[in-house]
Amino acid sequence: MSPTRTLKVRVTLFFILAGVVLALVAVVTDHWAVLSPHVEHGNDTCEMAHFGLWRICTKRLILGASGDKSCRAFTLSGEKNCSYFRHFNPGESSEIFHITTQKEYSISAAAISVISLGFVVLATICLLLSFGKKRDYLLRPAAMFYAFAGLCILVSVEVMRQSVKRMIDSEETAWIEYFYSWSFACACAAFVLLFPGSLALLLFSLPRMPQHPWESCMDAEPEH
Repeated sequence: MSPTRTLKVRVTLFFILAGVVLALVAVVTDHWAVLSPHVEHGNDTCEMAHFGLWRICTKRLILGASGDKSCRAFTLSGEKNCSYFRHFNPGESSEIFHITTQKEYSISAAAISVISLGFVVLATICLLLSFGKKRDYLLRPAAMFYAFAGLCILVSVEVMRQSVKRMIDSEETAWIEYFYSWSFACACAAFVLLFPGSLALLLFSLPRMPQHPWESCMDAEPEH
């Protein structure tokens, strides 16, 4: 591989690894979406929630007499409760989280994210093996695995978005306001870095096309 192409590969790998880190952060954190109910009176108790692929955290706040009905002050002090897989339990009745209608969406998003991490592991193994002598060809399967990981992250983001939308539209929930938080942004940024970066890596790792009829793809570019 020529020095110029080697430099391009290294720069591309930097962006890909940044996307991998963002994907890991998005999967393990629980700030994909923040939910809040509508508050009718200033002294009502406000129950907000933020959740991710695995865990939901709720916080109970007592609002003052300011008349604010948005219940968006999630950073205020209050009683906080976090639990794992609470929103995966079918048929469970909860005063805080009535979302049994989109349980399948949440499970699908979590499963797809696990598949994405599996592709990341396979790609990283191929990448590490490619550092050996005359093993540049392993960059191509690594690029493909990173591309598949990026696509899985995108699908997981869309499934989670549909899950939140279906939950808000459901009559079984008290949540009427929501916004996507920083974990969701990390997942979107991971796709932006992983998928185009993997395509660029695949392009840079391909051998130079033959310039003469008697050349082949194997000997079109001499070893350096």
